[in-house]
Amino acid sequence: MLPGYICLSWIIGVNSVAATSSENLNLDPFCPLGYFPCGNVTKCLPQFMHCNGVDECGNHADEDNCGDNNGWSQQLDKLYEKHYEKIGMNFIEFDTKAEECLLGSVPAPCLCRGLELDCDGAKFRTVPAVSSNVTMMSLQNNILRKLDSNGFRQFPDLRNLYLQHNKIKTVSMYAFRGLHNLTKLYLSHNLITTLKPGVFEDLHRLEWLVIENNKITRISPQTFQGLNSLILLVMLDNFIGRLPDKPLCQHMPKLNWLDFEGNNIHSLRNTTFSSCTTLTVLVLRKNRISTISENAFSSLTTLDELDLANNRIEAFPPTLLKDVKELSQLNISHNPIQKIPTDQFDFVLKLKSLSLEGIEIPNIQRRMFMPLRNLTHIYFKKFQYCGFAPHVRNCKPNTDGISSLENLLASIVQRVFVWVVSVITCFGNIFVICTRPYIRSENKLHAMSIISLCCADCLMGVYLFVIGYYDLKYRGEYNENAQAWMDSMQCRMVGSLAILSTEVSVLLLTYLTLEKYICIVYPFRCLKPGKIRTVTMLVLIWIVGFVIAFIPLSNQAFFNNYYGTNGVCFPLHSEKPESTAAQIYSVIIFLGVNLAAFITIVFSYSSMFYSIHRTAIMATEIHNHIKKEMTLAKRFFFIVFTDALCWIPIFILKLLSLLQVEIPGSISSWVVIFILPINSALNPILYTITTRPFKEMMNQIWYNYKQRRSGGSKNSHKAYSPSFFWVEMWPLQDISPEIMKPGLYTDSEMSFSTQTTRLSCT
Repeated sequence: MLPGYICLSWIIGVNSVAATSSENLNLDPFCPLGYFPCGNVTKCLPQFMHCNGVDECGNHADEDNCGDNNGWSQQLDKLYEKHYEKIGMNFIEFDTKAEECLLGSVPAPCLCRGLELDCDGAKFRTVPAVSSNVTMMSLQNNILRKLDSNGFRQFPDLRNLYLQHNKIKTVSMYAFRGLHNLTKLYLSHNLITTLKPGVFEDLHRLEWLVIENNKITRISPQTFQGLNSLILLVMLDNFIGRLPDKPLCQHMPKLNWLDFEGNNIHSLRNTTFSSCTTLTVLVLRKNRISTISENAFSSLTTLDELDLANNRIEAFPPTLLKDVKELSQLNISHNPIQKIPTDQFDFVLKLKSLSLEGIEIPNIQRRMFMPLRNLTHIYFKKFQYCGFAPHVRNCKPNTDGISSLENLLASIVQRVFVWVVSVITCFGNIFVICTRPYIRSENKLHAMSIISLCCADCLMGVYLFVIGYYDLKYRGEYNENAQAWMDSMQCRMVGSLAILSTEVSVLLLTYLTLEKYICIVYPFRCLKPGKIRTVTMLVLIWIVGFVIAFIPLSNQAFFNNYYGTNGVCFPLHSEKPESTAAQIYSVIIFLGVNLAAFITIVFSYSSMFYSIHRTAIMATEIHNHIKKEMTLAKRFFFIVFTDALCWIPIFILKLLSLLQVEIPGSISSWVVIFILPINSALNPILYTITTRPFKEMMNQIWYNYKQRRSGGSKNSHKAYSPSFFWVEMWPLQDISPEIMKPGLYTDSEMSFSTQTTRLSCT
């Protein structure tokens, strides 16, 4: 892992321009909070314009230092500069020397170039015998199992030794005896379990020691005896459970870089790094560190990067960083830190990069970061936290996929369509509420259910309207108000309104479907849905909806901020949205109640269509029954299709969230703005506007209008009458006697009606 990006950085070389620019990123005192200066130009730009690919400054100052070059990357450049002449000459020699082998005879599988030997993948079990003047030997991807005593003693000029990806288990105490000129030793990806004290004592010029991905469980300072020139030690991904009680660097006075990533270290003591006075990079990420002594870093006065990410640290000692005043990069992300004191970073005034990803900061305030005037990069868990570090030029993340630093709704398409969908939903449902009572062939109890459904769906339009309003209210400055908005009672109420709309709509659709299913599939058992039963069911459904929506508001300690996990206040998904109880509650609603309702509707409509199909086949005297059957099939298909279009993506999202699959926030926003309101917007069309009774009523109105315009007499033309076949699906005894008069229908229509009253479509 490490050698790869080290080599890449060395090949690229020193980026002195970036290093210089990073020194000049201090906040201009004349720029207000949330703005940054355009270099030496008296111009300030908003924070979100930094590194957006557009030169707004005119001198490209806003596009400089887009990458975080602090910490190990910068230190590597310094090391490269320090040893430039030596390392540069090596590279020049490597590039210009002759291809001719200067080692005499070499084993057949090996490649030779000058004094360098490459035997990678040669399946060697022992170190090959070659000329003693070899300077580089690469034995990667072989099957070496043991490094014997004096195994390399015959190669006194050896400088670089690569032993990665073998099966080395044992390293003799004298395995590297005589290698006084060795500068780089790689033992990565082997099976080494122990390193005996003094094993490296002859490696006086060794600068790099990389022992990653082995099975070393413990080390002692004596292991590194003799490594007087070591500047880089990498022991990541081993099984080291504890660091030695004695000073670790007592035999490595020049150690500059120490990497213990991916081990099992549990604590850091005061004495562990007491002799590491030259250390500039310390990487301890992905361990199990839970306790750190207050003076653990007191001797690291030259430390430039400290990486403690992905550990188990719950709290830092107040003065832990008081002596690391040269620190430029600090990474404490993904630790279970409960609280960060407001003065935690007061000692590291030269800090340029601070990573707090994956950390909830309930007590966050601007005071925490204001002393860090040199800070150029900061990384949070939530983009809303960026508002508390407005002087930092580069703050990540700058969006959660739903909202951005500027707007509650990040996408302009979403900002437009939230109003479009809101208007369509509200207008369609209000229109149906107003017109339903005037449909002549309408069953009044059924009309009551449809009106109730429209009221529920109309609430979804109101919800979208409120989201659109607050998006307008916070336009261009949302980040300053984001946390207050998500914690507000308005956000919780509008979120509960959306859930109320969703759940009442789901329950009403299920109720209407079951009524139709019983009357069609079991016509002779169909009980008349009386007024009391209908009203009782509707009231019960609304009560259940209110309970589901408002339970999370009843106990904030139990549910946390259930609705305020994102800018749209809908608890569909967020990174770590809920307490355990709230997560279980959310799963019960979305993958329990709603999924059961969807399955019920799909099954019921499938059974209804099958029943109609069988009846139509038996009713051979009905003309064009196939055409009418296909009409019913299309209607049923669109009802089920729109339900599936709305609910299946929600089921999938919630399931993925439950499985802790990373879901882009933009997907959630598209679901809330476009997919969730589908049923609310289309229900008026499916259940009213496209039905034949509604069409008959509109035709009657149009017919009467034309009659009045023409001045004709009502008795001079045949009265306009609705067709009985399209009467709403409801028991025959509930249909108005007036529209059942035989004179209003032809014989074929009446013949069909006597057998298929129960089949008519919604």
